[in-house]
Amino acid sequence: MTTSTDKIAGAPISWGVCEVPGWGYQLSPERVLREMQQVGLAATEFGPDGFLPADPAVMAELLASRHLTAVGGFTPVVLHEAGHDPVPGIDRLLDGYDASHAGVLVLSAATGRDGYDARPDLDEAGWKTLLANLDRLTSLAAARGVRAVLHPHVGTMVERGDEVRRVLEGSSISLCLDTGHLLIGGTDPAELTRQAPDRVAHTHFKDVNDQLAAQVRSGRLTYTEAVGRGMYRPLGCGDVDFAAIVSHLRSRDYDGWYVLEQDTILTEEPRGEGPVADVRDSADYLRALLTATR
Repeated sequence: MTTSTDKIAGAPISWGVCEVPGWGYQLSPERVLREMQQVGLAATEFGPDGFLPADPAVMAELLASRHLTAVGGFTPVVLHEAGHDPVPGIDRLLDGYDASHAGVLVLSAATGRDGYDARPDLDEAGWKTLLANLDRLTSLAAARGVRAVLHPHVGTMVERGDEVRRVLEGSSISLCLDTGHLLIGGTDPAELTRQAPDRVAHTHFKDVNDQLAAQVRSGRLTYTEAVGRGMYRPLGCGDVDFAAIVSHLRSRDYDGWYVLEQDTILTEEPRGEGPVADVRDSADYLRALLTATR
């Protein structure tokens, strides 16, 4: 019998592996996957292009050697431009999902620029295009046996609370409940889970120092600066109410993944344990919480 503690996964960003150019020192897949196995994670998200082998069969073999499976991946995609059709690119991407048996396509509404430190505002035409594309991609993924979810994310076209509500009201797509990005964007993730637990199909669990997050919201710090200063914390060491979130999810029999994420920027090869120490603490915290609320 599969229990919720069997559905704790990892993400390479917790080891500083990120798609943003110049983000920081990038650890090898071999080290990241070995350390995921060491802390008892069941699966991993794909990480940025090139992190895992492009051939799905080779990727699956690599993950199996570490007793991991593939969850799916975080995919920034431009959704708001009328002249850009995101369907062909996502359709090609889903070929790899079929072969690797991954089940969750995590979309973010990319600006089309590198990084997450600035973004434009959408006009009504842009919103109409974005919402229509979300529904198109939801249907496309479902036809391939994959669940598409939208990841509200700092520095994308869906960041703030009013934008999250507009997606919930104007499209059929489910959400990736990223507890950190929601809080930084001004949404209480526990309250959102209470209000719309049936729309949550995937989670990214990360804790946040809300004092630093407030400086991002006010523009005193860029997102990248705040990450570098340790805005993301191990679970239980920040300001996110995980007990309430898990309780709300359990009330609707949530059976999706709990993906541990603690966005990290490395400047060099870590001395000693490095990022895995925080991942271990987060995994232990979440297992205890899930067991207590079973």
